[in-house]
Amino acid sequence: MMTTTPLTSLGHIDYGIDSLFGRITKSAECQVGLEPVENEPNRFALRVHAPLPEDLEKANTVLVNVDGRRLGGVIRHTERLDDDSLKLEVEPK
Repeated sequence: MMTTTPLTSLGHIDYGIDSLFGRITKSAECQVGLEPVENEPNRFALRVHAPLPEDLEKANTVLVNVDGRRLGGVIRHTERLDDDSLKLEVEPK
């Protein structure tokens, strides 16, 4: 079972966006939290707090380095939350 990372952790994310011209890769330092996904034991949720990195909502893949851990995979669901954070459901590769 995944433990939850405090919502104030500074993390480094690399994310990929598929475009007509191929894959675009971007990087950002931002406040993140990790959460388990209910009824999806093979997935995790990455919560990215505002201010959000440019085009993160369009990302197809993500790799996050936070608190000495490195996690990544394919983004299966994206949800904008009431506090302007973005919740990404990620299925590890």
